[in-house]
Amino acid sequence: MTDGWTPSAHELERRALRRSQRIRSTLIATAVTVVVFGAIVAAILASPGWPSVHALFFSGHHARASFHAILEGFWINVKLFLICEPCILVLGLAVALARSSRSPWLTPLRLAAVGYTDVVRGIPTILLVVLFAFGFPALRLQGVPNSLLFWAGVALVVSYGAYVAEVFRAGIDSIHPSQLNSASALGLSRGQAMRFVVVPQAVRRVVPPLLNDFVSLQKDTALVSSVGLFDALFSARDYGNYNFNYTPLVVVAGFFIVCTVPLARLCDWLQRRWMERERAGAL
Repeated sequence: MTDGWTPSAHELERRALRRSQRIRSTLIATAVTVVVFGAIVAAILASPGWPSVHALFFSGHHARASFHAILEGFWINVKLFLICEPCILVLGLAVALARSSRSPWLTPLRLAAVGYTDVVRGIPTILLVVLFAFGFPALRLQGVPNSLLFWAGVALVVSYGAYVAEVFRAGIDSIHPSQLNSASALGLSRGQAMRFVVVPQAVRRVVPPLLNDFVSLQKDTALVSSVGLFDALFSARDYGNYNFNYTPLVVVAGFFIVCTVPLARLCDWLQRRWMERERAGAL
C-alpha cells in the first residue's frame, strides 16, 4: 500500500510564492484605497464651506427629530414595492408572451403589446405617476378606487411592466430554436413548448437583470411623493421646508441604501453563479 501524494519542494515553493503575491496585492490595494479615500475625506473636511454643509445636511438633531416621520413614510415605499413587484412580473411575462406569439388570431394582441412597450418606455415614470394619480380619479370610474396610492402604484406597474416585458422577451429569444423543434418532435404544441420548455429556461436566464430592475423600482417608489403622498421622501421634504434643514433627505437616502445595497449584492452573486454555470456547461 503506497503513501498519499505529497507536494514536492518545487510545488511548496510555488504555493508560498503565490501566497506572498496575494498578500502583497491585498496590502497594496488596501493602502491605495485608504490613501485615496482618506485624501477625498480630508479635502472635503478642509473645504471652507464644510461647516455650513455639515449643519445643513448632517445635523444629528434634525436627523433624530425627523426619523420617526420618515420611518412611517418609508413603510409606504416598502408596501408599494412588495405589491407592485409581483404585478410587474405577471404583466411583463404576459406582454412578452404576447409579443412572441406567432398565431394570426393573436395579431391584434401582439400589436397592442408592441405599442404598449414602445409608448410606455418613452414616457418618464414620474410623468406616468402624475397622469395616473390625477387623471384616473377625475374620470370617477364606478367600482374603481380613487386613492392616490392606488393609482400611483398602477403607474409604477405600467411603467416597469414595459421594461420587464423586454427583459422576458430577450430571455425567450435567447433560447435556441432547437428547443422548440425538439418539443414539437415530442408532440407538444407551440403553447405547451413555451410553457414547459422555453419559459422556464428563459426565466432562469433573466433573473439577474430582473433583480436590477427591482433595485430601480425600490428607488422609484419615491416618485409617488410628486403627487403628495406622505412617503419617506415627502415626509423629509415637508420637515426640511418647515425647519429649513435638509438632513432628512440624507436620512431618506440612508433608508433606501439599506434596502437596495443587499439587492445589488444579490444581483452580483446570481450573475456570477449564472456565468459559472454557463462556463461549466460549455466545457
